[in-house]
Amino acid sequence: MTEAQGFHGTPAFGVDASGSPVAVGPDLIVPAEVIEAAEGTPDGPAGGESQSTGGLGVQIARAFWEHKLAVVSLVVIILMILFCWVGPLFYHTEQVNQNLVLVNPTNAPPGHTGFPLGTTGTGFDELGRMMYGGKVSLTVGLLSALVATVIGVVYGAVAGFFGRWLDALMMRFVDIVLSIPILFLLIALVTIFRSSEALLILVIAGVSWLVPARLVRGETLSLRTREYVQAVRGMGGRGGRIIGRHIIPNAVGTIVVFATFQVATSILILAALGFLGFGVPAPATDWGNMLSNAVSAAGNGWWWEFYPVGICIVLVVIAFNFIGDALRDALEVRTQRR
Repeated sequence: MTEAQGFHGTPAFGVDASGSPVAVGPDLIVPAEVIEAAEGTPDGPAGGESQSTGGLGVQIARAFWEHKLAVVSLVVIILMILFCWVGPLFYHTEQVNQNLVLVNPTNAPPGHTGFPLGTTGTGFDELGRMMYGGKVSLTVGLLSALVATVIGVVYGAVAGFFGRWLDALMMRFVDIVLSIPILFLLIALVTIFRSSEALLILVIAGVSWLVPARLVRGETLSLRTREYVQAVRGMGGRGGRIIGRHIIPNAVGTIVVFATFQVATSILILAALGFLGFGVPAPATDWGNMLSNAVSAAGNGWWWEFYPVGICIVLVVIAFNFIGDALRDALEVRTQRR
């Protein structure tokens, strides 16, 4: 073997018996290609190519896109919103003044005299009624979920951050309210006060903020011991600033997932109240109220008054639940596939 000695005992390149280049040293003979691989090449490191995974929003969108049912559910929600808000702009019907629909035939089957889904027992156009009732149901569901989430997040964050006797007092109040049957409480509140769309939003939100309060309190108990929170405390940061700038933003995953599920729950609660006759007062209506009015119609064979609105409720509730599942997986770092 021939070799060329390097300076200060460092390995130098030589040629072995077969003519292959090697790096030689005092105690070790290492193939030259190994040294080249360790040092790297101009094209990039030999250990593998690095690739950008995008920002946080891109990663969440990619994880959400992997849930095909959630993507389909998102399309369903968008179509349902267009159906309820944009549909009446193109399909004009009278849904408020009962006197103007008395000339319409009652319980007319689909397709009869220009009614695609027939008419109700009071002469209202069924398709237009579904649009009108869906707008009320989705509005109450979305707004009550928003109000419940805001109240629950603030309440739970305050209780979890300050702790001690304040936390115990606030959580005991939550436990007391949770021990009351929710449906009975809702019926009592709607019966005492004059039923309206605004009242239903406040009533449903008033019994729905308890769950996010407990969830956010648990997250706050974990977040308040983190180093960055302790650093802000050490610099004299106030409790309100810490909660608003550090605690709540870091619990956004739990908050968003709950809000999504709560929309579906609020729509079901409103449907239950409407089915029992405690929904929005006539001539306004919601999907639950339409189901209540169609109970006798289903027994008489007037299926168009019962099944279409029931399918709408099922589709919207299932869609929001699938979206909530996908958001939970997308926002939870530990469940994301890398």
